[in-house]
Amino acid sequence: MAAPKKGRQGTQGRPGRTLALILIAIVALTGGMFASGHTTPRLGIDLAGGTSITLQAKNEPGQKNAINKTNMDTAVDIMNRRVNGLGVSEAEVQTQGSSNIIVNIPKGTNSKQAREQVGTTAKLYFRPVLTTEVSGGAAASPSPSATGSSSASPSADSGKESEKATSSSSPTSSATSQGRAVTDALKADPTPSKTTGESSASASPSASASESVDPATAKLQAEYTALDCSKKTARAKAGDGVKASDPTVACGQNSQGQWQKYILGPAEVEGTDVDKASAVFDTQGAAGWKVTMDFTGKGGKKFASITGKLAQNQSPQNQFAIVLDGEVVSDPYVSQALTGGTAEISGSFDQQESEDLANMLSYGALPLTFTEASVTTVTAALGGEQLEAGLIAGAIGLALVIIYLVLYYRGLSLIAIASLLVSAVMTYVIMSLLGPTIGFALNLPAVCGAIVAIGITADSFIVFFERIRDEIREGRSMRPAVERAWPRARRTILVSDFVSFLAAAVLFVVTVGKVQGFAFTLGLTTLLDVVVVFTFTKPLMTLLARRKFFGEGHSWSGLDPKRLGVQPPLRRTRRVSAPVDTKEA
Repeated sequence: MAAPKKGRQGTQGRPGRTLALILIAIVALTGGMFASGHTTPRLGIDLAGGTSITLQAKNEPGQKNAINKTNMDTAVDIMNRRVNGLGVSEAEVQTQGSSNIIVNIPKGTNSKQAREQVGTTAKLYFRPVLTTEVSGGAAASPSPSATGSSSASPSADSGKESEKATSSSSPTSSATSQGRAVTDALKADPTPSKTTGESSASASPSASASESVDPATAKLQAEYTALDCSKKTARAKAGDGVKASDPTVACGQNSQGQWQKYILGPAEVEGTDVDKASAVFDTQGAAGWKVTMDFTGKGGKKFASITGKLAQNQSPQNQFAIVLDGEVVSDPYVSQALTGGTAEISGSFDQQESEDLANMLSYGALPLTFTEASVTTVTAALGGEQLEAGLIAGAIGLALVIIYLVLYYRGLSLIAIASLLVSAVMTYVIMSLLGPTIGFALNLPAVCGAIVAIGITADSFIVFFERIRDEIREGRSMRPAVERAWPRARRTILVSDFVSFLAAAVLFVVTVGKVQGFAFTLGLTTLLDVVVVFTFTKPLMTLLARRKFFGEGHSWSGLDPKRLGVQPPLRRTRRVSAPVDTKEA
C-alpha cells in the first residue's frame, strides 16, 4: 500500500492546529481593538452627519496647466492641516477627478469656519524671529548654525541640530542665546520701521512695560506670555487675523516633539515670491536631503535685504521663520546676506521631511484658487435611517441564506453558519482597527459592500459542499470524499474570489468618494473569505468528517447517501456449475 503524500497527510492530520491559529489571530485582533479603545468602526459623514464641501480648482490668470496631480495633492495636504487645526480629527480631504477636492467634516464642527478655512488660498510668509522659547516657559533652544551667500539652509525647527544655510564660498558662523526679554526683542526688530515697539535698543530691560512699550506692543507681549502652544486651540488662534505688515505670535514644533512659541516681525517675503521649491539629495556633499528654493526677481531682492539685516544680529534674531497658515514650519538663521536669488534648506532631514517642506514652500506660489462648487449638510438622523434600512435588508438577506442552508444542507449548515460568524467577527474587528490606522470610515456604500459579501462567502461554502456530495455520489466514504473534493473546490473558490477582488480593485482605483467605500469593503471581505475558507471551514470539515454523525451519513447530516441518490455497489457472484461427465456410460 502506497504511503499518502506528505502535503495531503498534513491537511488531514493537523486540522486542529490550523483552527487554533485562526482562533488565536481572532483573539489577538479583538484584544488589540479593545486595547486601542476603538471598539466600533469609524462612521462616515453620511452616518455620523456633518458637512460635505466640494471645491473646484481654477488656474490663476496667466498660468496654464497648473491643475495637475502634484499641485492638487499639495492643496489636499494643506487643507488637511487646516481642518485638523480646527480640532477635527475625522475630517476627510480627498481629490475627486482631476480638478475637484471633497472635504467631509463630521458633526460638531463650525461649518462656516471650516468653509472659510478650506476655501481660501494658503498664506505663506517669511518673518524675522524676534524671540522664541519652548512653550511653557523654558529657555529658548540653541539656534542652528547658518552660513550663506547664494544659498540658505534653515532648520526645520529651532531644536534640530546642524540644519544650516550653506554656501560654496563662505564659512559657517553660529551663535547661541538663551532668549531675551520680550520687550527688548521687540526693540531689536531688524526692521524697526515696521515694528510696533520702540526703535531704541538701549532701554533698560528692567523698565516696566508701560514705560518702555506702546499699547500695541504691550498687547503682543501679553499674548506671547499667555500663549501655550501645547494646546491645539491655542495654536489655531495664534496670530489669527494679524496683517502681514504687523508683528505676531506663532507656534512651531521642534525635532524633540516640543512646541516652540515665537514673536515674529512683519512679513518681509511672501509665498508668492517663491518661484519653485524642490527636495533633492546632495550626492557630492554631506548635507544629505535638502530643499532648494528659487525666488522670483522681486522676491530675490526682498530675501537679500532681510537676510542682510538678520546677519547683523545675534541668535535668535538672526533667524527668519517660514510661516504657513500661522504655524512656523522652519526657522533658519543666516550669517550674511543671501543675494543669489536661490536658497538651500539643509540639515538632518530625511526624504519625507524634505519633501513635506518643499511642498509647503511650493504652496505659497501655487497657481491655483478654489471656488465652492457645492456645500451639502448631512444630518445624522438621515444617515441613521438609511443605515437602519440597510441593516434590515442585510439581516433579511442573511436570514434567507441561513434558512436555505438549513433546509438544503441540514447538518452542513452548522459549518457554514460558524464560518459566517467567524467572517463577520473578523470583518468588524478589522474595520474598527482600520479607522484610527488608515482613516477608514464606514459609510452606506461600505455597508452595502459588506452585505454583498454575504453572498460571496456563502457561495464558497456551497462550492465546497457540492464537491463533497459529488464524491459521495460516486460511492466514496466521507473522509476520502472531503479530501478529494477540496482540491477542485479550492481552485473554483480562488478563481471566483480573484474575479470579485479584481472587480473591487478596479472600482476602487477608477472611482472616488463614497463608491470607494463600497469597493474597499468588497475587496476586504473577499480576502477574508479566502482566509476563513482555508483556515476555518476546511479544517472544521475535516474534523467533523471523522465523527459518526457525518462520517456515516446520518439522515440529518446533509450527506445521507440515500438522499443523494447513491446506489449500493453491485456485487458480482461466481456461479458454480456441476461438472460435466464426458465419459460415456
